[in-house]
Amino acid sequence: MARFELKLPKMGESVAEATITNWLKEVGDRIEADEAVLEIATDKVDSEVPSEVSGVLVEQLFGKDDLVQVGETIAIIETEGDAPAVQAVEETAVPVEAVEIEKTIETVKEAVSVPQDFSGSDKFFSPLVKNIAKEEGVSVAELNNIAGSGKDGRVTKEDILKFIENRKSGAPAPQTVAAAPKAAEPIVQKSQQAVPVSVNGGDEIIEMDRMRKLISGYMTASVQTSAHVQSFIEVDVTNIVKWRDKVKTAFEKREGEKLTFTPIMMEAVAKALKDFPGMNISVDGDYIIKKKNINLGMAAALPNGNLIVPVIKNADQLNLVGMAKAVNDLGNRAKAGKLKPDDTQGGTYTVTNVGTFGSVFGTPIINQPQVGILALGAIRKVPAVIETPEGDFIGIRQKMFLSHSYDHRVVDGALGGSFVKRVAEYLEAFDVDRDF
Repeated sequence: MARFELKLPKMGESVAEATITNWLKEVGDRIEADEAVLEIATDKVDSEVPSEVSGVLVEQLFGKDDLVQVGETIAIIETEGDAPAVQAVEETAVPVEAVEIEKTIETVKEAVSVPQDFSGSDKFFSPLVKNIAKEEGVSVAELNNIAGSGKDGRVTKEDILKFIENRKSGAPAPQTVAAAPKAAEPIVQKSQQAVPVSVNGGDEIIEMDRMRKLISGYMTASVQTSAHVQSFIEVDVTNIVKWRDKVKTAFEKREGEKLTFTPIMMEAVAKALKDFPGMNISVDGDYIIKKKNINLGMAAALPNGNLIVPVIKNADQLNLVGMAKAVNDLGNRAKAGKLKPDDTQGGTYTVTNVGTFGSVFGTPIINQPQVGILALGAIRKVPAVIETPEGDFIGIRQKMFLSHSYDHRVVDGALGGSFVKRVAEYLEAFDVDRDF
């Protein structure tokens, strides 16, 4: 019999770890090749890990809610055949002392891996800080007392790592928030205190699911990080509506894909980002990172009401057919829960279609670490002034609003407004005689 090590697979360039959410197979269960063994979750999407071989699951090296690094062995599967020599060594007798040491280590690991409950804290902690605290056994009380160097006193990655280093070396911990004079406490800190919520017998209490908690943390962190400002512009899309009505049947027959308005809008956004590369950037402290690729995120609502943002890579290199295929593929896999972790990584700018739910316009929150997000409003028939050589008259036109939220730390009104105006110009200049 051979022992096969099932490792956490690589899930994308920027995905380094995942949390085990559920074991689909238990020790002793028979597993077929390509059959899912466990479910995992990254900070953006849930996924399954299949087995590469057929055999019997003999060992689970991690438990539910454990954080696992890419490449780590998560399970042992016993297969038919001869075991490799290196694995045969593992099956030889182990000294009693080594067994005792291993038991001690496992006991410590179990104690450390107990999930921390941060609900008792009034302070905001990013998912990264929470993960580090969980791995290193930092209690909520200790976390509350770390002096944060981030915006509004938030605890950063560097703060918690320095605290852990000092704790291991026995050095005095940095001055904590609790030790600061009360007179020095900022007013904003008091305003962030949770307001007590009264509950009566008829109210139903429902705990947020994992993804809702993540979204809550991301949205709060984005508002605290970026100085949000908005620009709005109304666009006449009558030509686009007429063109789509004319070609959508032929498009679906030839390409096997439905033609929605989204890929047409995404094409215009990609062109505008090439014209204004200052919108295709990220911020890292005091540095601006100009992104080489244009990777468009498209916010999608999931059946359970949560939100996810799959990414169209190199969107500026796609024609309309390619854009439609990418939009439909990511949208369908998002609804079916089949997105891979890499599908949500690497976005440089995001588009959200609030018009899907009838909203005329909105003020979307920036998807960090990007600096802009565009909301597409509902397309409506409205009376409008039409200019002609014979004079002006009132006619029925198809119009929509574009709502552009951008980070005022690095994007001023001239750039933010010019960018959304350029998107509008591309849409209004749409060629009704073009092929698809």
